[in-house]
Amino acid sequence: MAVRIRMKQMGRKHRPFYRICAMDARVPRDGRMLEQLGTYDPMVPETDARAILNTERIQHWLNVGALPTEKVRVLIKKYGPGGTHLEAQRLALARLAQVRRRNEPLQVEPKAAKAPKAKEETPAKQPAAEDAAPTEAEADTAETKE
Repeated sequence: MAVRIRMKQMGRKHRPFYRICAMDARVPRDGRMLEQLGTYDPMVPETDARAILNTERIQHWLNVGALPTEKVRVLIKKYGPGGTHLEAQRLALARLAQVRRRNEPLQVEPKAAKAPKAKEETPAKQPAAEDAAPTEAEADTAETKE
């Protein structure tokens, strides 16, 4: 079986999204894949954050003889094992995550109706007073010993 590493088109009209997959060369573009190896989203504003690749699995498929298409070959050269843009990709993903965190709506918990707190009288000195005064059983044993 001739295996190719190529893009499988996903998404919708005017919003493309691609999965980078290992596929048999004879199946259609959007057909059955052997394994998903990464994603490519051309709509992401950060150029270096567009491709996310599983470098270990790509290296495996390349070692067993899979051939990448021309577009995927460029992505592997930049962002694959030993890629030329790995540091730029790491920085772009960090910037993108920071922007997403900043744009998240604040999670505000709904305020529950507060019940009026009843003042509970907790004598702080009472346990200490009990410890100091002997109990009736202790008093009886103390009298018998004397």
